Amino acid sequence: MLSIGIIGLPNVGKSTIFNALNETAQAESSNYPFCTIEPNVGIVEVPDERLDKLAEIEKSGKIVPAAIKFVDIAGLVKGASKGEGLGNKFLSHIKEVDAIAMVVRCFEDENITHVAGKIDPMEDIKIIELELILADLEQAEKAVARAEKDIKSSDKEAVKRLDVLKKIKEGLEEETPIRSIGLSGEELDLIKDIQLITKKPIFYIANISEKQIGKVPVEMGMLEDSIMICAKTESDLKQLSSDERREYLESLGVEKIYESPLQQVIKRGYSVLTLISFLTAGPMEARAWTIKKGMRAPQAAGVIHGDFEKKFIAMETVSYEKFLEAGGWLRAREKGFVRMEGKGYEVKDGDVVVFKHG
Repeated sequence: MLSIGIIGLPNVGKSTIFNALNETAQAESSNYPFCTIEPNVGIVEVPDERLDKLAEIEKSGKIVPAAIKFVDIAGLVKGASKGEGLGNKFLSHIKEVDAIAMVVRCFEDENITHVAGKIDPMEDIKIIELELILADLEQAEKAVARAEKDIKSSDKEAVKRLDVLKKIKEGLEEETPIRSIGLSGEELDLIKDIQLITKKPIFYIANISEKQIGKVPVEMGMLEDSIMICAKTESDLKQLSSDERREYLESLGVEKIYESPLQQVIKRGYSVLTLISFLTAGPMEARAWTIKKGMRAPQAAGVIHGDFEKKFIAMETVSYEKFLEAGGWLRAREKGFVRMEGKGYEVKDGDVVVFKHG
């Protein structure tokens, strides 16, 4: 299951945004640092309208969307890499997630303290990024020392691994996160057993005021592709009925462009992790399965069950659009929309599939 860690300095609105992403989960939200000590975890379904239509066509007994896990991690402060605040706990929890969503405060509110005493999004990002880099540097230095001690000149793989570790250490010493060093897939595979934080993909959530809704606060240094969420508005919306929500959004002038935090974060999470979904549909269930873009048919089959990959023979597949046009498996086969693909086939987003296995 895809997991996204929500991080940021204390009092930036992480827990409020976490609650907006999780309809049922409730994280404590207060005006003091380290309100979140143990991470709050919420598992939510990934909205996918395609499943409803597949279930209707195939008269499926149930719908099973993909799921995503959000982890609201304790606020980080300067010096966390050396154990300041809840640094050690923060860093151990963040190592376990697939991607990082950094919440950055862009709103002014004299009633909510800022740990640095002023609103400066770029400075906040630098503080957190540096702490993550310093934590990784400590790990990299230890890994290099171990590799140099254990290496044998005849072991080509070990030599390559040491070279990659040295490249990472040099980059981190220059305050460059691992994701920006330019490592190849092969180089990343050589160090996949080491839990390094800055190799994880990251995206930014700007917690804005109601006056900033619909605008990207680039004048504050936020990136153009940052996700804009007003935590206060989302907190208010959760208390309203669907009709009241619509009226409230209309009063803010954003009803037509509004996209829920969950939709925005899932879309970005799938993008930074290069994930797609293939679909299965039949009388029992209509279901979405999450895989890495570029995954071959046998490996995709293995996501359903390990034996499917081991005993893979072939895969029947049809695009979601063609499946809808035909009105189900029977007519799709009659119209010649269904293809039989082998082990080398790269599964596409929206493929509706049936795996053939021994």
